[in-house]
Amino acid sequence: FFLSLKLEKKTKGKLQKQICQVVLDHFEKQYTAELGDAWSSVRDVLTSPWCWQHALLLNRFSQCPGLESSLAEQGYHPAFPAALPYLPAAFRCYTRTAPGRFPAQKHQPGQLKGYYLLNAASLLPVLALEVKDGEDVLDLCAAPGGKSVAILQCACPGHFHCNEYDDLRSRWLEQTIESFIPDPLIDLIRVSKLDGREIGDLQPEFYDKVLVDAPCSNDRSWLFSADPQQAVLRLMQRKELSSLQFQLLRSAVKALRPGGSLVYSTCTLSKAENSDVIDLILSSCRNVVPVDISEMARGVSQEFTFLSGTQQHELLVLPEKGRAWGPMYVAKLKKVPST
Repeated sequence: FFLSLKLEKKTKGKLQKQICQVVLDHFEKQYTAELGDAWSSVRDVLTSPWCWQHALLLNRFSQCPGLESSLAEQGYHPAFPAALPYLPAAFRCYTRTAPGRFPAQKHQPGQLKGYYLLNAASLLPVLALEVKDGEDVLDLCAAPGGKSVAILQCACPGHFHCNEYDDLRSRWLEQTIESFIPDPLIDLIRVSKLDGREIGDLQPEFYDKVLVDAPCSNDRSWLFSADPQQAVLRLMQRKELSSLQFQLLRSAVKALRPGGSLVYSTCTLSKAENSDVIDLILSSCRNVVPVDISEMARGVSQEFTFLSGTQQHELLVLPEKGRAWGPMYVAKLKKVPST
């Protein structure tokens, strides 16, 4: 216990120094305007990594004897206990209110990992997507692979296409899939390095479900940019992200079969990258309609804090102490037959 206390103090000092003031000042201005009073408590969590929590998504393809009893001893409990519109029996996630991180497992070729460490809020886009066995699924921006792994905990798609444009991240995605998914199922997965903006034209109306976990200004990691010059560059390029996100979404709509649905998600609080992008796609694509996800949000309201006043087809998870999950924006849309 004393050792962990020492480490915590050491970590506090170390991480406190690394907060990038340029980014914090930028967020302060933007999010005070967008979130109002909610921003100060969100800022306290985002700038205090020692209070962050990590969840474990158990891998249904790998048996770890004693893992669940070990988790229970350390104060972990099954997440998502309420009756949700979609919660497959094999989908098991554990969380605890205490901060800290369960030990990570190293990648070992030929050996499946027993669990995936993640921010629990990042599972909400997967639960909103509601993938069923046999469906053709596209994960448009799939690296590092956590959501792809989560989809495969829910169902066995007929065809599963995981795409990642960035070369380095694509290799990371391949390694994640190799670490969690057994060989027979890997044969059903196609990993590609295509420009996500072009997939809709390459494979029009091919998929039943599409996940667009879009590249975004990642608020958590940007606050700890070690290089101030890189941070300034990122903030300048931030304005262009919503245009890329819109193009990815438009491509996803083209790739969807009529009757198919898509989920759009980001890990930023930024309105320009969240609801503004969704509003733009809804106003510019007549064959897309919003899907109500408020029932899912109500079902997980014990686990997460949401921004109030959002539309029924969207939610925004706000980090707070003891529930330090997010930021995570989720919106769901459906493609209807063209008239």
